[in-house]
Amino acid sequence: MKAIHGGKAKNDKIDAHKIAVRLRGGMVPMAYVYPPEMRATRDLLRRRCHLRRKRAEVLAHIHNTHSHYNLPEIGQKAAYKANGEGVAEPFPEPRVGRTLEMDGALIDPYDKLLGEGELSITRTAKAHDVHTSARLQSVPGIGTTPALVIRYEIHDIARFPRVQDFVSYCRLVKYAKESAGKPHGLSGNTIGNPQLKGAFSEAAVLCLRLNQPWQRVLCQTGA
Repeated sequence: MKAIHGGKAKNDKIDAHKIAVRLRGGMVPMAYVYPPEMRATRDLLRRRCHLRRKRAEVLAHIHNTHSHYNLPEIGQKAAYKANGEGVAEPFPEPRVGRTLEMDGALIDPYDKLLGEGELSITRTAKAHDVHTSARLQSVPGIGTTPALVIRYEIHDIARFPRVQDFVSYCRLVKYAKESAGKPHGLSGNTIGNPQLKGAFSEAAVLCLRLNQPWQRVLCQTGA
């Protein structure tokens, strides 16, 4: 609203008039009203994604610390309690080992919170629309949680008039920048729904992992 000409004065009446003028001219798209009874579950799913990222950062720090000190790779997933024991022993500096011990102590609480949250989400999803989630899981690469994310973030696919609109909403399209007929790279990396992009990216990786013919095609095309 501040970028609009004559926008120094600001109050509810002025803002409402500016928004109405832009709606009438088609410059502001109509927002989609998400069903109130499903919003709490969708927000819990989004919070789960945040906790998953934080957990991944902790695990990445443990593995990267070994690389920084030119030590051999752990070789096993540090997320498992049995594998996480002893990761701080190879370091001669005790403070480095203490740092990794702090990282290891954070993994168990994250796992507990994520497990409890996913159980609550799964139980609630059965009351909303269990059939759609089950059909999504029949797609190669889409597991239980990604199916729930896709279900709750989209809700109604009919709200997208074109396939291009849906792909753009999923953060899967970048926009070209151009000035005076010359391209200046791409932009728009943060325009769209980050949860949907994460779910589809995870599904694509898992699908390729289990599909050798597609792996060969990608290797041949250089993708």
